[in-house]
Amino acid sequence: MTMNYEGFKEEIYKISGIDLSLYKERQMKRRINALIQKKNFDGYQSYIDALKVDRELYNEFINYMTINVSEFYRNPEQWNKLREIIFPMLLKKNRNLNIWSAACSSGDEPYTLAMILNEFVPLKNIKVIATDIDKDILKRAKKGTYTEKSVANLPKSYLKKYFTHDGKNFQINDEIKRCINFKHHNLLADEYPPNCDLIVCRNVLIYFTEEAKIQIYKNFNKSLTSSGILFVGSTEQILLYANYNLKPIQTFFYQKEKDL
Repeated sequence: MTMNYEGFKEEIYKISGIDLSLYKERQMKRRINALIQKKNFDGYQSYIDALKVDRELYNEFINYMTINVSEFYRNPEQWNKLREIIFPMLLKKNRNLNIWSAACSSGDEPYTLAMILNEFVPLKNIKVIATDIDKDILKRAKKGTYTEKSVANLPKSYLKKYFTHDGKNFQINDEIKRCINFKHHNLLADEYPPNCDLIVCRNVLIYFTEEAKIQIYKNFNKSLTSSGILFVGSTEQILLYANYNLKPIQTFFYQKEKDL
């Protein structure tokens, strides 16, 4: 019997713990079908069989599925709000912030958080948890090597202070690396870090179903401290924010009002 997409989703869940039912099906199915065709497999069954025995192919699938698109200072006006409004507000209550960069991809986001926060507090006092489902992308993030294109939007002062320019690449300095704790994490299955003053989760929730997003927002509420802030991407405004006991305080920034 030929395996269909439903069967494929079941097998992926068994081997990876990733529930593809929580991703927008039309989008994800199209990406997966394109990958299977590109790799010259004749269908879901042969591809699943190969994923079970070929670790490199499996890692490639996870990387492809998680849609890693990242760059430093993406949407600069939002990062400026973080620097000018959000961090000063949070630091009035607590000088040692607990920060979580969720779905951090290649590390651009957590490193940027540390650079901006360093304008207010010493690097030795900065700790950012940075998580992603893709173990390979986390390895790249830990190395901290980036192309000129990746850092194009960064303020020049940050480039000069926190990077070493080596030919075509920019290497982030060890003093910033020490601020970031990279960990593997599945937003749809794993426990969330507790007592977060700031959660940054940008440009990833657009790939999830509405049901999955509802659960994620509820989990974010539980993960945030009282009056903690959630920073989302430019296509991810939360229309029913009151359902999660959040309130908008700036565009793309939501503050927790109370526990759910």
